[in-house]
Amino acid sequence: MQDTYRHKGMRNQLVKEIAHKGITDQQVLEAVRDVPRHFFFDSAFTEHAYDDKPFPIGSGQTISQPFTVAFQTQLLEMKSGDKILEIGTGSGYQAAILAAMRARVYTIERHRDLYRKSQQILEKMGYKRIQFFLGDGYEGKEAYSPYDKIIITCGAPYMPETLLNQLKPGGYIVAPIGERSIQEMQRWQKQEDGEFIKSSYGNFSFVPMVKGK
Repeated sequence: MQDTYRHKGMRNQLVKEIAHKGITDQQVLEAVRDVPRHFFFDSAFTEHAYDDKPFPIGSGQTISQPFTVAFQTQLLEMKSGDKILEIGTGSGYQAAILAAMRARVYTIERHRDLYRKSQQILEKMGYKRIQFFLGDGYEGKEAYSPYDKIIITCGAPYMPETLLNQLKPGGYIVAPIGERSIQEMQRWQKQEDGEFIKSSYGNFSFVPMVKGK
């Protein structure tokens, strides 16, 4: 895997583009600048890696639009060392962004092919703070809970109560919620008494969150 000056220049342009669209968190912008997105593409399609668009990755899934990845990450309001559960590893790009921001990442993927492929890519890239699991995202990973933050990277028809229970008081869960092809981006903050404050951040389109593996 090579990361050339040309690739870095394309990432700089991408960072300018998503900043213009409203990404203001400098840590997020630096992570997008640092992580080679073309590593997550088959070699025949690397020319598309720095377009601000989603792209198919197999198994009926996509690598999310860079702006969407940055937007969800910005909503997490991450701190270095945060323990983060990601539902939907997909290509592994979102996990790489979180790890580049010094999070401890626990990521779940239900498709075996994507689980294996993303694990191989991220290990080659040298990320040591990511743990991978093949499983049902609706179940989360209780053994490692509670989490500081949880991010769902597929369209959930509702906010899974199991995941809410695995979040620390004061923590955020960020997820696109809705039963149709367009979902509402939501952030739920857990209060000390276990109640939640919900905020909404516009409409997005994700592949559906499916039970089982």
